[in-house]
Amino acid sequence: MRKLFSYIVIAGLVGCLVSSCGIYSFSGTSIQPDVKSITIPYVEYTALRVNPSLANDLTEALKEKYRKLTSLEEVDVDGDLELVCTVTGYDVKATAVTANEMASQNRLTVTVKVEFSNKKYPEDDVSNNFSAYEDFDATLSLDAVESGLCETIIEKLVEDIFNATVAQW
Repeated sequence: MRKLFSYIVIAGLVGCLVSSCGIYSFSGTSIQPDVKSITIPYVEYTALRVNPSLANDLTEALKEKYRKLTSLEEVDVDGDLELVCTVTGYDVKATAVTANEMASQNRLTVTVKVEFSNKKYPEDDVSNNFSAYEDFDATLSLDAVESGLCETIIEKLVEDIFNATVAQW
């Protein structure tokens, strides 16, 4: 009985220590307790090749990720955190070539410039470019596979951006 009581007390103390430090959460974020809000403006699109829905889809995916995995309140302006993203690249290139010099596989690559600022802790600011890609069979047109490729690419980009900003991996 004493052994069980000792385990319960130790588990309780560990739980108190983990939750009292304030900057760790079980979602993997490292947000200071006095940081309460985030501003995520609409993603700007400056890439030469146009995808009319990519900026909107990326904006919504970013907002959803921060909404689900943090307790931050999303505000239109002047958040404690601000995440400004610009799609700077949207490119398709051949990645594999057959013996008769025909492309057998293509790669869609999306590049996003990210400016993340933390008004309360400027040392946590991040300015970086993030890229993600997906390969597809060259016998298929980009129009035929673009939607699915972009969905997967957005998931990768959002995960990388989230980890670099508030998970600080």
